[in-house]
Amino acid sequence: MFGKFATKIFGSRNQRNLKRMSRMVDQINSLEEQIAGLDDSGLAAKTDEFRRRAGEGESPEDLMSEVFAVVRETARRTLDMRHFDVQLIGGMVLYEGKIAEMRTGEGKTLVATLPAYLTAVCGGTVHVVTVNDYLAARDADWMGKIYQFLGLTVGVIVSGQDPESKRSAYACDIVYGTNNEYGFDYLRDNMAFGIEDRVQRSRNFAIVDEVDSILVDEARTPLIISGSADDSTDLYVKINHIIPKLVRQHEEEGPGDFSVDEKNKQVFLTEDGHESAEAMLLESGLLNEGSSLYDVGNISLVHHLYAALRAHSLFQRDVDYIVRDRQIVIIDEFTGRMMTGRRWGEGLHQAVEAKEGVPIQQENQTLAAITFQNLFRLYDKLSGMTGTADTEAVEFQQIYGLEVMVIPTNMAMIRDDQPDLVYRTQSEKFSAILSGIEHCRDKRQPVLVGTASIETSEYLSGILRQSGIDHEVLNAKHHEREAGIIAQAGRPGAITIATNMAGRGTDIVLGGNLDMELADLGEGQKAEQASIREQWQQRHKEVVDAGGLHVLGTERNESRRVDNQLRGRCGRQGDPGSSRYYLSMEDNLMRIFGSERVAGLMEKLGMEEGEAIEHSWVTRAIENSQKKVEGRNFDTRKQLLEYDDVANEQRKVIYEQRNRLMEMDDISDTVGVARTEVVNELIDVHLPPESLEEQWDVPSLETDVEARFGLTMPISQWLAEDDALHEETLRQRIESEVIGAYEQKAAGVGEEVIRHLEKAVMLRVLDEQWKDHLAQMDHLRQGIGLRGYAQKNPKQEYKREAFEMFTDVLERVKNETIGILSKIQIQTSAEVEELEVQRRRQSAGGLEFLHPDATTEPLPALESGDQPNVLAPESTAATTQPFVRGGPKVGRNALCPCGSGKKYKHCHGKL
Repeated sequence: MFGKFATKIFGSRNQRNLKRMSRMVDQINSLEEQIAGLDDSGLAAKTDEFRRRAGEGESPEDLMSEVFAVVRETARRTLDMRHFDVQLIGGMVLYEGKIAEMRTGEGKTLVATLPAYLTAVCGGTVHVVTVNDYLAARDADWMGKIYQFLGLTVGVIVSGQDPESKRSAYACDIVYGTNNEYGFDYLRDNMAFGIEDRVQRSRNFAIVDEVDSILVDEARTPLIISGSADDSTDLYVKINHIIPKLVRQHEEEGPGDFSVDEKNKQVFLTEDGHESAEAMLLESGLLNEGSSLYDVGNISLVHHLYAALRAHSLFQRDVDYIVRDRQIVIIDEFTGRMMTGRRWGEGLHQAVEAKEGVPIQQENQTLAAITFQNLFRLYDKLSGMTGTADTEAVEFQQIYGLEVMVIPTNMAMIRDDQPDLVYRTQSEKFSAILSGIEHCRDKRQPVLVGTASIETSEYLSGILRQSGIDHEVLNAKHHEREAGIIAQAGRPGAITIATNMAGRGTDIVLGGNLDMELADLGEGQKAEQASIREQWQQRHKEVVDAGGLHVLGTERNESRRVDNQLRGRCGRQGDPGSSRYYLSMEDNLMRIFGSERVAGLMEKLGMEEGEAIEHSWVTRAIENSQKKVEGRNFDTRKQLLEYDDVANEQRKVIYEQRNRLMEMDDISDTVGVARTEVVNELIDVHLPPESLEEQWDVPSLETDVEARFGLTMPISQWLAEDDALHEETLRQRIESEVIGAYEQKAAGVGEEVIRHLEKAVMLRVLDEQWKDHLAQMDHLRQGIGLRGYAQKNPKQEYKREAFEMFTDVLERVKNETIGILSKIQIQTSAEVEELEVQRRRQSAGGLEFLHPDATTEPLPALESGDQPNVLAPESTAATTQPFVRGGPKVGRNALCPCGSGKKYKHCHGKL
């Protein structure tokens, strides 16, 4: 109550910030005439002046008003675009490390130039992050004219670029690129062969465009660099033949072999299914006689079986993926784009390949991985902009420490958001959609139809074709024509079907895109410009008179934010526009998450076929369902981050050690310390400290010394010949022998060669051990949820075991490095070079750069006993340690050890 009272008196935090920034806008406006009076050279010279003043200690805040005035004037001269006052506020919000929510069409691309230039003149590097290569290249070229006029350098990072081009781009003051490429370049740099192979430099300031898409929608799965693992394609084929024989359970406790949880995208074998699957696996020779599906040795079999079940039950062709050129290509639910090159992890992609009968590609092993949460938290300062962030404000604050500020529009928004129309069946809904499209076409109003899947877009396209209605389809199958289709979607009577946010980042201009039409003119057609402009003006007026662009949604998405993004395609910059969603009780959201009250209300009203509910109460009920889903997905991302933070801390340690090794020319001191530790740890095993000589195991020590260091030491003979030898002096003698042998080897090949060898060996061992550790972490994470059955906290258990595993990694790096250096025989520097060539080949060859799709497989919110289902390539089980049972095996018909009195199979052993 007091909060509401204080807000009435003092205004909300957003209003107070806007008021404060408005005073700065007044200062910028007061400088406009003075800055406009400068000639081009005088304006460009401002950059050197700002750099000098910043170097003399003037703060960015002191420079801000003049800097923004200079950027505004430069934009006017180079692009004929002048920053509106609200765009200046947006620039301030970004510079302060906040998220600016600005409506579609308010010029977010231009806003980014203000904080980018201010950061650059103060000595920082700016990474502007976009969602795809097209936008990165477009914005770098478009906004680059401002920066280049002012003497700054601009680079662009796109996929497929060679390392030298990327290195040059990253050396620029301001860099444009995609979130994926920034992430992969970070991982590649930390796998680099040498310092000269790295491409990135400092990470001062990131400005993330479409920040909600990158930091929320794509935050549930990591970026992964992987290499080939063991081939198990035959297993996928055999299990794929078994799945169709299993029967789906449609009612709880009803007959069937497996149940499907569509809400959480999971499948579960029933008791009957467990027996049926075992029988079929026995028959196919995949399971040995007398063994159970859930024996420790059959864990990978269970994994493959569940992957195949999910592939058949939860993933649909032309909805979650398409088959193109005999390959499975994932479809992004949020954009409708093909995610070429991306693969689902945990064997799911191979299971889908087996299901569709296309060639099965080898499974991969993770070599490096990072989530977007942890990637962007590496930057000294982070900010972002989008048209829809306020619904996720809590998540931005809790995960990234980013405050969301809602920026007012430059012109009042007059878009008419009409209440949802809810029908009983999908056929009734599509009939109504057809009528709605025909109504708009008759009055020459352009329509953008938003669909949630390719399947829906093509089904609707078929309906329109049968009705003789001309239209364009924009989905993952036609992404090559994306910019052209979107550019003309605002023409009178144009009908465009788009999967969700396909074409995001490109404005739909009423009357069509004039700039694109003019750009298509040849040199001999310049005289036609006036005529084209006049035609566009007529078309623009016709569309405005018809009511502007009408956005028609064919179903609600799980997130209100995605719905708002679709609505935001119309009503830009004060243009008229309208939006409406058409729903049915058979839609996924309504069927899985929908309010039963809506269904009950339709029943009570006794609605006839084709009749719809249209009421704000219904719209509110649906939005409440969406809020529940959003909350569940937020909990999932938050829990995943808590798990990933464990790996992130380990990643930082490994990468820091690796970078330090790469930057050092001489690591002999590091090797020397490691050697002393290895020798003493080995002696401790056989000669425990403060033990009696009779308790020493000298023969085993001699054997281990020879195995570890390649040296034959007659330790028993030393002890027999010298009574004065005791534990400490014996340690010293063994260590001096090991050091002496190594120094002799070093003297034989030369100082330079041995130093080079030490560095090459340690880096190679570190990379190998880290790769294997990532595989083990994957397996640990996949099984950690089972600890809940033992009344243990999975999260705490994961942290504890991950720490123990990481400690072992550091020990293995030390031991293996010393072992190799002690036993390796090097004659010439050419042999060391060959070792380096092998490491370079290993680090560069056969790699895949993956960002598994976060959206086609929504993850369940995690309870205290659950484990996060991170989509990561499955790795070979050969690198992992066998599971060791913590207590006696419990039979399925025995009493459950939890004390409930139930049989184990009906309690904690329930499948």
